[in-house]
Amino acid sequence: MKLVIAPDSFKESLSARAVAEAIAAGWARVYPDSELLLCPMADGGEGTVDAVLAATGGERQWTEVSGPLGDPVTANWGLLPGRRAVIEMAEASGLHRVEPARRDVLRASSFGTGELIRAALDAGVRRIVLGLGGSATNDGGAGLLCALGVRLLDADGGDLPPGGEALARLRHIDLTGLDTRLAQVEVLVAADVDNPLCGPRGASAVFGPQKGATPAQVDQLDAALGHYADVMASTLGEDLRNLPGVGAAGGLGFAARAVLKAGFRPGIELVAELAGLAEAVHGANLVITGEGRLDGQSLHGKTPVGVARIARAAGVPVIALAGSLGEGYQRLYAEGIGAAFSLAPGPLSLEQAMQQAADQLSARAADLARLWQIAGMAARRV
Repeated sequence: MKLVIAPDSFKESLSARAVAEAIAAGWARVYPDSELLLCPMADGGEGTVDAVLAATGGERQWTEVSGPLGDPVTANWGLLPGRRAVIEMAEASGLHRVEPARRDVLRASSFGTGELIRAALDAGVRRIVLGLGGSATNDGGAGLLCALGVRLLDADGGDLPPGGEALARLRHIDLTGLDTRLAQVEVLVAADVDNPLCGPRGASAVFGPQKGATPAQVDQLDAALGHYADVMASTLGEDLRNLPGVGAAGGLGFAARAVLKAGFRPGIELVAELAGLAEAVHGANLVITGEGRLDGQSLHGKTPVGVARIARAAGVPVIALAGSLGEGYQRLYAEGIGAAFSLAPGPLSLEQAMQQAADQLSARAADLARLWQIAGMAARRV
């Protein structure tokens, strides 16, 4: 029997690799001779570099860059065969890089993410996959552009300070210093949101409060991003602020699309492609996927649904394991998930559930294997 195990991480509990290993251990208790293919997945956010490196045999690189508030941080990224790179913007510019008491969404900058791109260019890559998600920033990718040679100037010709607040004073965008190597590089953005840059569904309104923005600051940042988009439109001759996805990661998607000419793909599609998931699923008897929580929102670009769609195209059934099942999870059945199960064996606190996640994954996987065994016995009796 061939089983493909392709989960996402259980955030703040287990990496995708650890989830896959726990499921494999449980299944092997019942089917020790199974062919088990572990394919850790991600949706473009946390765990993307780990998943792609595990699948491709690439090399992890470490680069010291500027964190969201300018403090030095050591961020990792993946150098892949074929002169490719995979970068998670959260590694340099993520919310987890700033202690809660110090978070400042008005000043946080994506400069460090641009430094990671520059490091990849120094390594000679010709294709960059940039995963968006988990950002501390709301600067429209302005910091990223500055790290790559762009100058954002005020009315006096001076460089703007970091952060989204300062964009209200932007008067001119000077692209002449943009790193010329970018012209020879394909940039692909992996994101699981379709938000525009501005407005009620924009970066500031939807994601700003998660980063500590007050209602007044949301309005301030949204106006600043709108002005930034005006100047960018005047500079480029086209207005891109309403394109789906450009509001991702505090508007970093906007800079990537406008200046880096990035293409946008759902994160799970890109990761699955790099990991060769479609090839792994071919000829499989079953796929097991999962993540920390499954609910109706999982339809919007989350890993289990992306895995299920690939498996369904190959005619392979899918079972999902989740830390919890929320409202609307049954809607996932229409996307190729045949059944979904929660891990908890009884009442547990969140802390207990996170601590026991590996053991519970193994136990549920063993239960699934026994159910599969029973189903096979029943089928043979028909």
